[in-house]
Amino acid sequence: MLQTLSTASSLWNPSQRSACLEIVEFQRSQLSSLSPCPFYLKFGSKSVQKGRALVSGTFPYACQRPKQYPAGKKPGEYPQNMDLPPVLPKKKKKPYPIPFKEIQKAARKDKKLAERGIEKPLQPPKNGLLVPELIPVAYEVLDAWKLLIKGLAQLLYVIPVYGCSECSEVHVAHSGHNIQDCKGPSSSKRRGLHSWVKGSINDILIPIESYHLYDPFGRRIKHETRFDYDRIPAVVELCIQAGVDIPEYPSRRRTNPIRMIGKKIIDRGGYVEEPKPWRAVDPSSSSIIDLDTCGACERFPPPSPEDVPIIAQETMNAHETVQTGVTKLMKKYMVKACGYCSEVHVGPWGHNAKLCGEFKHQWRDGKHGWQDATVSEVFPPNYVWHVQDPKGPPMRSALKRYYGKAPAVVELCMQAGAQVPRRYKPMMRLDIIVPESEEASLVA
Repeated sequence: MLQTLSTASSLWNPSQRSACLEIVEFQRSQLSSLSPCPFYLKFGSKSVQKGRALVSGTFPYACQRPKQYPAGKKPGEYPQNMDLPPVLPKKKKKPYPIPFKEIQKAARKDKKLAERGIEKPLQPPKNGLLVPELIPVAYEVLDAWKLLIKGLAQLLYVIPVYGCSECSEVHVAHSGHNIQDCKGPSSSKRRGLHSWVKGSINDILIPIESYHLYDPFGRRIKHETRFDYDRIPAVVELCIQAGVDIPEYPSRRRTNPIRMIGKKIIDRGGYVEEPKPWRAVDPSSSSIIDLDTCGACERFPPPSPEDVPIIAQETMNAHETVQTGVTKLMKKYMVKACGYCSEVHVGPWGHNAKLCGEFKHQWRDGKHGWQDATVSEVFPPNYVWHVQDPKGPPMRSALKRYYGKAPAVVELCMQAGAQVPRRYKPMMRLDIIVPESEEASLVA
């Protein structure tokens, strides 16, 4: 809201026939909920000279009180406790990360330009060129990704991890919990209890893979040609398209931008024959083996007890680096995700492989419902229950509301001796004391 406060002082002198006018203008922001009127008047003396006339007097000014924040609500501070992440229903499409009205507005704008024959203005990387300032970020993310896989593989020798054989539940402790929330096929026979087995690195770091494309703006992947492309981690494919050069996974680097009118590409620089996949090369002699979680526990030896806290902290820092870097890259580079399943495609548009088997896939002939991806779909946090005492009694369903959650990597590194970042503490509910089972009925 814009509010203008003006004061005018005029002096009429018949001999000089001049007037002096001073206008003071202020811009008022929205009213605070704590202070209904954040402005107050202040009076002061001031002399104004214009021409030969001199005016002295008292002028009112509007001053703004310092903004007040409620307790625990200052910018940059995290709340004391935070709700657990919601579980999205499987029989419903995922919500759009961008409001649908904004998508329609952008589509109408592109349509108007196409009807007039005007090219769509494209900025890197949407025009096929790299963003120079994001190339170091991509290399940093790739190095942190390798360190993250190595650290998790070594920590699994020390910290036990369990996974349910019937559902996707994961638990980081010396024994599985007794919370009855299993949704597996035979969960009714076990009354909702999980069937725990020994977990692996893929239970901690969920493998989200994507097709590797030599030219993201080239030919689309068809259902019949899907086996002609490599499947690599989506984080690695995002780094490659952002400027990382890996000999086994070449990528086309354009020097001239592509041109588009509407949704049609009118100049892509021609089609280039794509090189054959790296599968023709011996994978054991290749350097890309460190980019995948497959067989990671066999590649690295168990750590010594004194090195466990150091490895845990390095792994925690690598996890934060990957998440921060992926967030920066996804603000520029386009990544698509299926609105029904977990399929992810790094590129300006999705592929045409008919591999979706989720809700109403028969209506779509198995095709994916592509939409803009979020960071949690490319690099899933995989929330698990936070265990305050890993060697204590197992968790119970009756005390479920007192437990917190944390990403599986954070929980694993914390139990190994790493420091927890501040942004995870509200969801972990570290300040809540879990009562005994007999005391739980007495708590309000």
